[in-house]
Amino acid sequence: MAHVEVGPLDLSARVDEALAVQALAFGLTDDEIAIRTPIVRRHLTAPGARALGATTGDGRLVGFVYGMPNDRGHWWSTVVEPYLRREGTADWLDDAFTITELHVHPAHQRRGVGVRLITALTDAAAEPRSILSAVDTDSPARTLYGRLGYRDLARGVAFPGAPSPYAVMGAPLPLRRPGP
Repeated sequence: MAHVEVGPLDLSARVDEALAVQALAFGLTDDEIAIRTPIVRRHLTAPGARALGATTGDGRLVGFVYGMPNDRGHWWSTVVEPYLRREGTADWLDDAFTITELHVHPAHQRRGVGVRLITALTDAAAEPRSILSAVDTDSPARTLYGRLGYRDLARGVAFPGAPSPYAVMGAPLPLRRPGP
């Protein structure tokens, strides 16, 4: 397996490559990718938005993560807030760094690439905690997030147009470093 380097990513310039990785990792259709492209570019204009990429020695993108300081006025926050309020965890929306997307090419999963991406991104956050959403199933992603210190803040979150419910998870920063 080729060595993978984690570092800053001009996600706007490489959005097509990143979304191709997401399509493989998350099972997205071409139509879903077309919808996500302008959304990613819009997210990157938010204050404090940052992206990191995982690339092979030949420059091939095999993973990416991006996020931003949470803003209660953003669409994601307005969808999850009622679920968090119901659980008594809505205060997590304040002073938190949101992981918007984290995806690793299937051929590079389970090799520490996702851990390296998310910890490098959150280590640079000024906020004391991080929040994210993940499909609400027992999955390798949710297992990884749990190992990093994320815990469920709300489950059964229904995003408009999403076929499956999501869980909103939060963790204090810095994230835990899982053992081998």
